[in-house]
Amino acid sequence: MKRELEAAAIALLASVAIGSVLIMLYGQSPAHVWWQMIARTFSSEYNVGQVLFKATGLVLTGLGVAIALDAGLFNIGAEGQMVAGLVACACTGTALPAGTPAVIAIPACALAAAAAGGAVGALIGGLRVWRNANEVITSIMLNEIVAAVALAIASRYIFANGTTTGLPIAPGAEMPDLGMAGSAANGALVLALLLAAALWWLRARTTWGQALRTVGADAEAARSVGLGVGRVRVLAMTASGALCGLAAVNFVLGDRHAYEQSAGAGTGFFGLAVALLGRQHPAGIVASALVLGLLTSGGLVVNDLIPKDLTTLLVGVVVLAITCASAFVRRTGG
Repeated sequence: MKRELEAAAIALLASVAIGSVLIMLYGQSPAHVWWQMIARTFSSEYNVGQVLFKATGLVLTGLGVAIALDAGLFNIGAEGQMVAGLVACACTGTALPAGTPAVIAIPACALAAAAAGGAVGALIGGLRVWRNANEVITSIMLNEIVAAVALAIASRYIFANGTTTGLPIAPGAEMPDLGMAGSAANGALVLALLLAAALWWLRARTTWGQALRTVGADAEAARSVGLGVGRVRVLAMTASGALCGLAAVNFVLGDRHAYEQSAGAGTGFFGLAVALLGRQHPAGIVASALVLGLLTSGGLVVNDLIPKDLTTLLVGVVVLAITCASAFVRRTGG
């Protein structure tokens, strides 16, 4: 744990330093920009709500990526799994009768999203186990395939009146908002936190969690003690895809209340950064999601000072920084 905290701290400091250089190159004072980002965000209930909204999707995709990493797999397909979840969630919500109560409608849509994302994850895991196909390559390819299939389905059956938005979901399927000055923060945040707590317990307290991490640490050693490495990997990728698919709840049920082609764009890719920065630990993932949520949402509140693209670029810097920091800490024996 000490090494993990050191790596995360080094990565954050390195990212802030690089970001400060980029801000200076743009002709602004780094201290002024960072302070304004924090001050403007936390002085507005709406802006805080937007940070929580961004963080919700990042927690869910980050947890999904982390489960795969625990099993020694690198799930680059979180974005495609989320897109599959968006389509399934929206189609289910639209198909429900208008009078369907929330106690039925919300779980039905959430299960549809998880099932769709899980199916994509299971395919990646199955190809890895039964055909020895590298999961990085297959997940990248499936991102494009899922996006194309989703667009084809949406164009044929979902989009309404020549727009890129579908029909509204049943009222009972709408997630309650958190009442934060009209922001998009909604009840999906509670779901994300509950799942983070559940994953924390599963990793630390259950036999399955120990098997998952054992396979990720040394597959051959796990196989020698009788663990079904292939089965664990397929289950891990299925669970990973299901969690990524559940991010759709935040965007469809909690915000747009309909399918929109661009809803949540990039959340799956940013979830990778969250999992790496959080060192795969659920608590670290929640904290990292809040940091990146502040960074991505805060970029909007200071867009009069720096372009939003610069703060988006910093997310990529975080990924590079955590990779380099992890290697440095291991090499120095931290």
